[in-house]
Amino acid sequence: MLKNLIDKFYLDKQKDKEQHRFYITDAGKCGRALFFKFKNVPRKEIEANILRLFDHGDYIHQLIMKPLLSIREIHVVAAEINIPPQEIISGRADAVISDGKTLYVLDIKSMNSMIFNKLIEPKEENIDQLQLYLHYFKITKGILLYVNKDNQHLKEFVVDYDKKRSLALIDSLKNIKKKIDKNIIPQRLADFPGNWQCRYCQFKEICKIAEKGEMDWISFKEKIKLRDNIG
Repeated sequence: MLKNLIDKFYLDKQKDKEQHRFYITDAGKCGRALFFKFKNVPRKEIEANILRLFDHGDYIHQLIMKPLLSIREIHVVAAEINIPPQEIISGRADAVISDGKTLYVLDIKSMNSMIFNKLIEPKEENIDQLQLYLHYFKITKGILLYVNKDNQHLKEFVVDYDKKRSLALIDSLKNIKKKIDKNIIPQRLADFPGNWQCRYCQFKEICKIAEKGEMDWISFKEKIKLRDNIG
């Protein structure tokens, strides 16, 4: 009884979520997947246990912040801080901290032992997200702090602000937004379906049906409706 009720609670949370602005976590991601998300295309549901892991990640953030708020050598300037209002992007950083000399944007990431043990440098997608935080907060240094969910071991990497990379990420999101507004489905990733994003994408099946190049969304939507009616 409890399992079903708890699973339903988490599954109901992901239904009919319309997106109108990009999140900073969308930085560097597949444009086609972002397009489908904005258009609220039917997707493969995330399983309830995975959604619970997201909540567990929030709990890990609290565990990290607890000592930081007590350590004398570190000052937590702000926690859970939103970026200044932007037209198409929203985001909330875990914290801005200071060692008395330098400000850092702190981004906390949790992962299992298999991924954590192989980690010798920060993940590119995490660097992308951190770059945007640095850009919008006008801070030149950030810290990616990785937490092993299985044993609570830590790894940290200091990342310098890269203006060129940040602006390129913003331009990419602006171009995707233009395609969303004009109903143009972006092209498929060149290494589909081998790209790591494809393996975990909720829109993988719908992407298989679409052509690899750009497509008109209105026509494709009608094609999907016709297919579903026939099926």
